[in-house]
Amino acid sequence: MKKDLHPEYHTITVTCSTCGNTFETGSTDKNIKVDTCSNCHPFYTGKQKYKNVAGRIDKFNKKYGIQDEDEE
Repeated sequence: MKKDLHPEYHTITVTCSTCGNTFETGSTDKNIKVDTCSNCHPFYTGKQKYKNVAGRIDKFNKKYGIQDEDEE
């Protein structure tokens, strides 16, 4: 292998800008800041909100007079 080909690998601290959580990892960058982390992201915290998109289908079917096969 050629000398000085690969960048230096450091142990760095990653900082979350939302909650201020920090954790250590390895990287070639000197500093990493993230918007959300596993400590504050809704998917990992279990506080995820679901939108009701099924209502759109019902609204379309009602507008054009389409009935479900189950209702017939």
